[in-house]
Amino acid sequence: MKVSIICLIAGVIVGCFVAAGMIKNDGTHITHRWDKVFAKNSDVKNTKVKFHNRYGITLVGDLYMPKNIDKNSKHPAIAVSGPFGAVKEQSSGLYAQEMARRGFITLAFDPSFTGESGGNVRNVASPDINTEDFSAAVDYLTTLPYVDENKIGIIGICGWGGMAINAAAMDTRIRATVASTMYDMTRVTANGYFDADNNAKSRFAARDSMNKQRTIDYKNGNYARAGGVVDPLPADAPQFVADYYAYYKTPRGYHVRSLNSNDGWNTTSALSFINMPILQRADEIQSAVLLVHGEKAHSRYFSEDAFKKLKGKNKELMIIPGATHVDLYDNMEKIPFDKIEQFFDKNMK
Repeated sequence: MKVSIICLIAGVIVGCFVAAGMIKNDGTHITHRWDKVFAKNSDVKNTKVKFHNRYGITLVGDLYMPKNIDKNSKHPAIAVSGPFGAVKEQSSGLYAQEMARRGFITLAFDPSFTGESGGNVRNVASPDINTEDFSAAVDYLTTLPYVDENKIGIIGICGWGGMAINAAAMDTRIRATVASTMYDMTRVTANGYFDADNNAKSRFAARDSMNKQRTIDYKNGNYARAGGVVDPLPADAPQFVADYYAYYKTPRGYHVRSLNSNDGWNTTSALSFINMPILQRADEIQSAVLLVHGEKAHSRYFSEDAFKKLKGKNKELMIIPGATHVDLYDNMEKIPFDKIEQFFDKNMK
């Protein structure tokens, strides 16, 4: 089955041009009931919070903290987001809750234009704004009286792993960064998987298709949606696509607000990712970075190549034996939480 990058973003096969209405509301719509895809831990408290980024977009997050935390003391904190096309009720919330169980204040948030966060229009991504979203989460954490603003780290999962590294290159307040099962979304969008379409002809075809769709969208007053994970799953689907299906389209990980579980990103969302690569200053990051990837992940090369750009002795690459890309979304046996905890303890002293 041949798959082009136009119809495959972050490992998700997409159906083209599914019409969806533009949302003319920059507000947020918060659900206060527990609607996560993972079980609630009774030792961790969870609160919905709002904050804003430098572009004035209101972001919504889940703040997790140990049940018996001493709010008269200062504690280290971690902001978490991803995967690309997911919501905080999925992997990022799982990571945040587990790290809170281990003693950290954590904030899992929906990026701009997605989930419960604000932004008009909906279901669009931006290498700039989504990098800024991490810094906005840091902004918010610094306002909490029980957070030590000198001990704030971030975790980015999948496509938000790349955004996390990009944020660390920009924001010197970030003391430590973990990128788990990382994608460089600008690279895969511009070049295709394994850089197979890294040529001007392929990029022009992608731009041309999306710009034609822009014309249609504007005239119709609708934004076409690219589609989420393919459903039903084709018999000849690559294994990693089957893995995405097993997470996003089954009770294991399905969520009503998740783009990958439903109709996906706006078709034209990928335009800026072709022109504006992230990780351009990754070699200048002075804070600690831990890259975690599965041995059998199709995306492993993103972490390995990003690691080559990083400098200094406080950069680590951890390959998890036998793990696939999606294993690091929610497999508690394979996500190296002990290592992640030790990494933050060591580098946010």
